[in-house]
Amino acid sequence: MFTTSLSPTQTPFTSVSWTFGVTNIITSSSGSNIIPPEYEDRITLFPSTGSLELRNLTEADSGEYSVHILPAGEAALVGVKPFCSSPTEPVSSVTVDPKSADLVEFNDSVSLSCTSFGSPTSFLWLNDTSEVTASDRVQFTDGGSVMTIVNVTRFDQQQLRCRASNPVSHATSEPAVIRLLYSPSFGPENTNLMLSPQEENFAVGSNIRLVCSAESRPDAQFMWFLDGDKLDHTERELSLTNIQMNQAGNYSCQTFNVKTLRYQTSQPAAISVMEKISGPSIKSSTNLTVEETRVDLTCEASGSIFTRTWKKDGSDLVLGDNMMLSDNNRLLSFNPVNRKDSGEYSCHISNPVSSDYFTNVCFSDGPDSVQIAGVSRLNVKSTLTLSCSADSIPSASYTWKLNGTTMVTNSAEYIKENVDFSDSGEYTCEARNAITERTLQAVHALTVTAEPVSNVTLSVNETELMEFNSSAVLRCSVSSGSSFSFLWMNGSSEVTATDRVQLTDGGATLTIVNVTRYDQGPFRCCVFNPVSNSSSDSVNFTIKSLQSSNLLSCFSNPPAQLQWAFRGELVNVTDPSLVLLHVSENQSGPYSCLAFNNRTNMHDNITAHIVIASELVTRDNSFHVSPNALSFILTLLSAQSQDLNNMQ
Repeated sequence: MFTTSLSPTQTPFTSVSWTFGVTNIITSSSGSNIIPPEYEDRITLFPSTGSLELRNLTEADSGEYSVHILPAGEAALVGVKPFCSSPTEPVSSVTVDPKSADLVEFNDSVSLSCTSFGSPTSFLWLNDTSEVTASDRVQFTDGGSVMTIVNVTRFDQQQLRCRASNPVSHATSEPAVIRLLYSPSFGPENTNLMLSPQEENFAVGSNIRLVCSAESRPDAQFMWFLDGDKLDHTERELSLTNIQMNQAGNYSCQTFNVKTLRYQTSQPAAISVMEKISGPSIKSSTNLTVEETRVDLTCEASGSIFTRTWKKDGSDLVLGDNMMLSDNNRLLSFNPVNRKDSGEYSCHISNPVSSDYFTNVCFSDGPDSVQIAGVSRLNVKSTLTLSCSADSIPSASYTWKLNGTTMVTNSAEYIKENVDFSDSGEYTCEARNAITERTLQAVHALTVTAEPVSNVTLSVNETELMEFNSSAVLRCSVSSGSSFSFLWMNGSSEVTATDRVQLTDGGATLTIVNVTRYDQGPFRCCVFNPVSNSSSDSVNFTIKSLQSSNLLSCFSNPPAQLQWAFRGELVNVTDPSLVLLHVSENQSGPYSCLAFNNRTNMHDNITAHIVIASELVTRDNSFHVSPNALSFILTLLSAQSQDLNNMQ
């Protein structure tokens, strides 16, 4: 044990560090300790004095030990102590005598003596887990083995232990207990009564716990009172289980100290016990209400009734000139009763521990004025919503019928999604009052229709097609309308699906694959719905055949005005190209292109001779032409190039 000469301090040191030779064996700072592994479980630092205890010593622990202490706000303190470890008998069987003592506060003193077997070199006294240090009232003698406490106080009644140590071991005694008695003029004090749960009002059958406490030594004895009468109960706690109304009253507890012979009584705790509200009802003075007669409604219930309130149709009742409340709101009178008094009346009954209510329908009436709200015309695929209402007390129940067939019951609203033409007809709403047993109905006519077809247009991918190679795509569109059906016509014939003819998008798109000369049209699209129909404009296709077409072209720079002629007669074509379709033998002959430049006022022409045979002879899938015809074509191209250059 390395004991410093410092007195215990209330202010913790900023840091404490112990060193063996040049090796730091413990550092304490801000309440945390840093200890090398080889010293764990062998070392204890006492932070109030900086003292150090080293256990399980060996010869290797001999050497110089130094301490470095940094008090808060003061200069550092340094101490050095050589130490030689020598074989010592371990400490054992540490005892404190006396093991207990009953003392009077402020009057008595006590001396506790610590003894042990072995070779103790130091003694340390502990109050619970804290080190006991010398003071005006605490004195240590006989090397610390005797501790004397002068004029004991209540704060000294702790478990005191003695720890005896030597360089090789330490041991701690069993606790010695000091019990204090207050002086004859003290206690019991602060007698207090706690109620759990902390309520004032309790329902019959509740469980209540009362706890009495006081400051007293020796412990106080307890007595319980109800409205001043002593109860046969002397425990600190009083439990009231399944409490009944005859147990209500003011409870108090009284404490008694057998040493001071003093009594003290707590403040009373008031406990109110009442029955919960149950079985509420409203009774009418008559079963059949007649206008201009007196009617009384009586609100009854079992239990402890504190308050009654009335409501009409869910809102607080406002008394009219013909209404009166009496008998603590138990009786509601109508004198005389009028039609405007019809409604749903409820009586709400309560007390501090419960509440309940009862609702009664008085002066039933109706149904009257049954009405159906909703559209009379509706497009197909739309959502139909019809609402039914009626003046009825109580509220009516509703049944819906379509053309006499029941569709929906117990609903004031009829909803149908995606209506069809079959949903047209007469809708009947039947309202029924369960009290008056009267039934009244309303009828609503609905027509399901479709929006007329309008603005049917036809679009195509292209109009000039090559026979056997091109495909035609026709798309039919409508700007307004619904529930469409599509029909395609080629001239006066209906177009139907085949291997080459495809109808898609519900029939709105027509696709003809590998067109032939018979697919020229005219094509048109017809659109129908149940209320109207309409057709698009016609579309024609130009079908070109590779075996039956010739192409002639003429060019000029700058651009010239062009005119074509056949056999010397003008042809109504002014384009650079002249296309001949489905040619025949009578179309053989000279074809001339006449060009005129309106800037230079120059004109020129070129002629090509075309020979059309009655039968075509093909070689390697190419046309066979006579040498003269081929010569004319080449001359045409040569002349065309020369003449156009001259026209520039």
